[in-house]
Amino acid sequence: MQQEVADMTAQLPPHQVKQLVVRTFLELGLAQPSLFALKETIFVDGGRCLARSYRAATLQAVWDIDEGIIRFVDSDGNVLRTVNLLEEVVPQLMAA
Repeated sequence: MQQEVADMTAQLPPHQVKQLVVRTFLELGLAQPSLFALKETIFVDGGRCLARSYRAATLQAVWDIDEGIIRFVDSDGNVLRTVNLLEEVVPQLMAA
């Protein structure tokens, strides 16, 4: 008998992570017009995407893809919020 094993590396597509970042930036007090200047950077090593960062005004979000973690920081480097995509977001989507 074959047993199925759940894929623990399930991730959100980048466009959904970006939407989550935008919503969180708004919750953290970023003005809507600042989002039009959202700068995205992709970190690649050996042809593999390791992380993405999103910056708007004084806020930055860094998505560590392997860890499934997004850290939201201010311009002084203070962590304002951490979102664990593997524990908080993906299970909610799978249950829907």
